[in-house]
Amino acid sequence: MSHRRLTERRLILATHNAGKVREVAALLSPWGLEVTGVGALGLPEPAETETSFIGNATIKARAAAEATGCVALADDSGFSVRALDGMPGVWTADWAMQPDGTRDYAKAMALVAERAAEVPGRGEDRAAWFSCALVLAWPDGHTEGFLGEAHGTWVWPPRGERGFGYDPMFVPVGEALSFAEMAPERKHAISHRAHAFQQLAEHCLPPLEGTAPAGG
Repeated sequence: MSHRRLTERRLILATHNAGKVREVAALLSPWGLEVTGVGALGLPEPAETETSFIGNATIKARAAAEATGCVALADDSGFSVRALDGMPGVWTADWAMQPDGTRDYAKAMALVAERAAEVPGRGEDRAAWFSCALVLAWPDGHTEGFLGEAHGTWVWPPRGERGFGYDPMFVPVGEALSFAEMAPERKHAISHRAHAFQQLAEHCLPPLEGTAPAGG
């Protein structure tokens, strides 16, 4: 399967989440791209009506590409708990939504722990994972999508002050620290977003100096 390479120097990030902007900008920094978030452009957030991470990321990327005339990159990610049959999943942000329209992730994490503990016979099942879909969209409608995951366990109470979202309640496989306790560089190296980005970089970004192109 052939993929389209990004040749433009400017990239729009289709997210209003400042934490995601920081993480994705850090991942893209070696390519020297000019990165602008849609929040800085005053663009609205489109309704996420799909039931998959790739589907929702595609909606956001296409909306940003159409609005700006530039290639846009969208992230759709979520936290899943096996005892809850994969919930909150694509509804991760919705679980944090408050009546006033803000998002409270401390309450969302408490809700995950509460509901998981209530599942008959599965209250001790701590398996959890983060998923991340990254979709590049061009103004002509072409898209490229990639999905990455990070598996581990959920913990309660939350641990750490770094990261964002559900990071304080997730400890990845083989690690002792939660995502919110880790140095950002460590999290960026092993996260679900990093796994998706590795695929995107291999197939859609120009090779960095000193590296061979994919398949070369």
